[in-house]
Amino acid sequence: MKFLIILALLAILASLGSALFFMMRRGGDQRDDQQRSRAMLRSLALRVGISIVLFLCILVAAKLGYLHPTGWSPQQ
Repeated sequence: MKFLIILALLAILASLGSALFFMMRRGGDQRDDQQRSRAMLRSLALRVGISIVLFLCILVAAKLGYLHPTGWSPQQ
């Protein structure tokens, strides 16, 4: 389960990097700008989708008992 969470977080970071790449790339004409905008939008939508799926998977895993919240207790 930890492996899947780490994999999803890496996919989110890769998607953000891809969106940054498309945002920072310079284009010559308006058609290039539209293609860059679509690619950036697709990358960001993928990131949002992966984030939602990761959140739901964490909730389901906690409900099924695969993940146990330990909380935080201050040291005395």
